[in-house]
Amino acid sequence: MRLLRVGPAGAERPALLDEDGTLRDLSALVPDVDGTLLADESALSRIRAAVGARILPALDGQGLRVGPPLARIGKIVGIGVNYHDLVAATGVRTPAEPVVFMKAPDTVVGPDDTVLVPRGSEKTDWEVELAVVIGRTARYLRTDEEALAAVAGYAVAHDVSERAFQNERGGQWDKGKNCETFNPLGPWLVTADEVPDPQALGLRLWVNGELMQDSSTARQIFPVAYLVRYVSQFMTLYPGDVINTGTPAGVAVGRPEPKPYLRAGDVVELEIDGLGRQRQLLKDA
Repeated sequence: MRLLRVGPAGAERPALLDEDGTLRDLSALVPDVDGTLLADESALSRIRAAVGARILPALDGQGLRVGPPLARIGKIVGIGVNYHDLVAATGVRTPAEPVVFMKAPDTVVGPDDTVLVPRGSEKTDWEVELAVVIGRTARYLRTDEEALAAVAGYAVAHDVSERAFQNERGGQWDKGKNCETFNPLGPWLVTADEVPDPQALGLRLWVNGELMQDSSTARQIFPVAYLVRYVSQFMTLYPGDVINTGTPAGVAVGRPEPKPYLRAGDVVELEIDGLGRQRQLLKDA
């Protein structure tokens, strides 16, 4: 299923995009798309039955804002330096273990919402990433099979980053990862049953129409199952938590000088196979 949330910011309602591309209203069946829903197999079964019976009312999507596909996110776990092509392009060392940082849920906006360039920023960068959405409580997972069983679905994430804040201002990466609007998510949460192999997804990003990133999750250093299992050794993952699994080569920080960091007026577009497409106009904060 392709689950999403539509409507004004803060007042989104749950919806579904069916196989014909018709937007369907879920608000009579469930209050929202969140961790509570993802952990409730009976509620998900009711949605699937309604889809099969073709009884969900259609929504007119014309002019309707698409919000983040997941409400009330508990935490966002970021993974850094997780693509072989990124390592090759930037010359950084391949990590022996996943690089983990945290990103605040209030950075999440809709897939086509405005992204704000922070005040004082000179190095705002783009990062297309596969987001993994957790669907059941996971702690101390032992196998890849257990890890994948804990995944509710997948989405497109844009892990916007301010590199000077991240790398040149002391402390942790969090300074460059948690500026407002720095995690567009969506348009859809695609349930795991529709993504048979999360390591076979093409992902691409354009800035002002120029292709900047073009890779595949097959090039991840630590694949999805490993990441979920690994993170569960250090923190409990709950339904509605998100793991951003890293970005491939092509980011501004890895390009020759003068590096083409983002500025107000730039347009970023990104997509992952089967998971939809985003578009953001950048403005000054």
